[in-house]
Amino acid sequence: MQATSRPVSTPTPLERSTEAAPVRRPHVCFLAPTTWPTFAGDGKLGLVGGAELQQTLLAKNLAARGYRVSMISIDYGQQDGTEAHGVRICNMHKPNEGIPVVRFVYPRLTSLWQALKRVDADVYYQRTAAVYTGYLAAFSKFYGKRSIYAGASDVDFIPKRQDITHRRDKLLFEYGLRRVDRVIVQHEHQARLLRENYGREGILIPNCYDAPAGARADRQGYVLWVATLRDSKRPEMALEVARRLPQYRFVMVGGPDVGKRGEEKARAIRDAAAKVPNVDFRGYVPLEETERLFNGARVFLNTSAYEGFPNTFLQAWARGMPTVGTVDVGLRRPDGLLAYDYVGDAEDAASRVHRLMSDDVAWQHAAQRVATHHRETHSVGAVLDQYEREILDLAARR
Repeated sequence: MQATSRPVSTPTPLERSTEAAPVRRPHVCFLAPTTWPTFAGDGKLGLVGGAELQQTLLAKNLAARGYRVSMISIDYGQQDGTEAHGVRICNMHKPNEGIPVVRFVYPRLTSLWQALKRVDADVYYQRTAAVYTGYLAAFSKFYGKRSIYAGASDVDFIPKRQDITHRRDKLLFEYGLRRVDRVIVQHEHQARLLRENYGREGILIPNCYDAPAGARADRQGYVLWVATLRDSKRPEMALEVARRLPQYRFVMVGGPDVGKRGEEKARAIRDAAAKVPNVDFRGYVPLEETERLFNGARVFLNTSAYEGFPNTFLQAWARGMPTVGTVDVGLRRPDGLLAYDYVGDAEDAASRVHRLMSDDVAWQHAAQRVATHHRETHSVGAVLDQYEREILDLAARR
């Protein structure tokens, strides 16, 4: 049995409606506490992630299609009720507000619940495994709202493996995962994990991304690595690949993970990178600057131990940039090949990177493969059509 995946060509309820009986577009709210810096393009806050990018794209483009869209955010200093890109922002608590332990309830839970009530949306959307999933499910059940949870990592659907620190929060997340109205998965492997571990069928909707106009890979460029500096991203492996290929320039981009250990990890990687002459380690850079760095690269390298679906793949593929990655996200084409070069270790990765950096024919074939796959599967328009169907269907069931 496969995850439900509705064909992109199927007419949406809006397209099937007539002028005499228009369908009211529902009010959609994104429960996206850490997305405001990416949404607003505020690089000073140092917060950019794949989940934040996806929610930014979905919220802005739903608003552009005429939906009433809200977003619940941590208070980073933005004015409560401000509107940007057609999306109204509703603030929660400040990042570190409250007394440790007590702040779990006040102000975090209380400010979230109040924000959910103030927004009063028809459909609420939340992404990534967190305690918020449980809160949203409980709120939606109590007030008769509809809710969507979208997975961001394979481990979201593996009991006790979620990237959540406290056992209490893991239990609340799993409570929510079992009770939200819809669960969105990124690929078939996640759908299988959700089915086997939680007895639920997921809706398969891929991630989306459209490169800025004119953006493309640079044949004369470098090898690019972009990820948060956490253990699961294995930046040490990227450094090992660079050591094996001293003839090529590597650019590494990544800010620290949250918490004290995240800062320690970032310092260790920065110090290690300084000892590899062909590595240009940039640390954290804002999304806009990251986009420019993609434009200057020839090959993208991924070294993660696991992922959901790397948004960096899409940033590369939309530019026709061949990709070498250590995660298998199941993207096999009709010819049976993956859309990108899947590798198992640093030695294999170095071999594939070397070929793509030195062989223009191999590079061109790989570039065409990833560009075609992106165009057919991951464009914003195609993915938004699928989300729109789910939102309209849920709203109609209220």
